[in-house]
Amino acid sequence: MEPHEYALMDAVEGRMWWYRALHARLGDALAGVQGRVLDAGCGTGGLLAVLRTVLPAAQLVGLEWSDAAARRAAEKSGAAIARGSVNAMPFPAAAFDAAVTADVLCHAAVDPDAALAELHRVLRPGGRLVVNMPAYGWMLSAHDRKVHNVRRWTVPFTRAVLRRAGFGEVRARYWNGLLLPLMVLERKLLARGAGAASDVAAFSPWLDATLHAITAIERHLPVPLPAGGSVLATAIRPKT
Repeated sequence: MEPHEYALMDAVEGRMWWYRALHARLGDALAGVQGRVLDAGCGTGGLLAVLRTVLPAAQLVGLEWSDAAARRAAEKSGAAIARGSVNAMPFPAAAFDAAVTADVLCHAAVDPDAALAELHRVLRPGGRLVVNMPAYGWMLSAHDRKVHNVRRWTVPFTRAVLRRAGFGEVRARYWNGLLLPLMVLERKLLARGAGAASDVAAFSPWLDATLHAITAIERHLPVPLPAGGSVLATAIRPKT
């Protein structure tokens, strides 16, 4: 991403409703994991800082391409941060008990097939993978251009890609469905121009609290919604 977008992420990811909602769901997906956990494409370390609390016994490791973001991630999270690409990770095989990659496979510089092959390689047999992706190609917008996103996936496509990469026990669902109409309004009607900013920003306290409350309601629904702004998937590297 552009340095400006990393700076925005660093400034707001601890309090912005979107990051708090995302990190809560990723924490749910990683619940019970022990051992070494990799955040592949960790950015400025917001998720790793959350996982420090959610998984207190885990050994957290981040991987980040940007030097400035990697240094900030280390300061923010206290985790070990390696520099490198998710397309060719600087780790030995079977090095991790779990891995998460959140809104990374969508980036222009990432080859999803290569990155998933690497995630498969560095996970131990039986290790858990958690993937978050923005949903629906038709939702590509000015926000995606600002953060260098070039792909958005559906639930069926996500399942197929993970299975093709050799993962089993694949589960995928949409989330952020209650706010999807507002996302469509903002992305496709209100912020269409080339000069439009990304959605990463500090919101007013009342609006931020309202949006986060809506995501929290959805998080505790007994069944997933049929559509949403993101896809969250879990998968296992088979033991054989």
